[in-house]
Amino acid sequence: MADPQTLLAQMGGLDALRPVISEFIDRVRADVMIGFHFNAVDPDVLKQRELEFTARALGGEIAYTGRGMRQAHAQHPILPGQFYRRLMILRQTLADHNVPEPVVAAIILHTERLRGQILQMPDLCAPPKRPADSE
Repeated sequence: MADPQTLLAQMGGLDALRPVISEFIDRVRADVMIGFHFNAVDPDVLKQRELEFTARALGGEIAYTGRGMRQAHAQHPILPGQFYRRLMILRQTLADHNVPEPVVAAIILHTERLRGQILQMPDLCAPPKRPADSE
């Protein structure tokens, strides 16, 4: 039984998250700026990996069966603008599904924390790190 205190449980569990992730991936794949990165990936596999990844970030007890972020993105040079485009699509999808704000905040924060593992070049748009950030 899922812990009722997790953000995933508060959202309604995997049954509530699955259609959000499915639509998000459909939007990303259709997007002219970033969709080409996903042409060679089976959309059902991509949806499953994103579901696992997001559910875990929300406290769900589900195994993530994908590769690490660096390895998964190594063959695709992801630019900062593309990263932010995906983030914008994610925000819009979450808003369109009326996902509760604490869940949105957790998903966005989790995504932002992975920026350095996903981008192949320095993110010139990112705020400079303060000394306390690097510890």
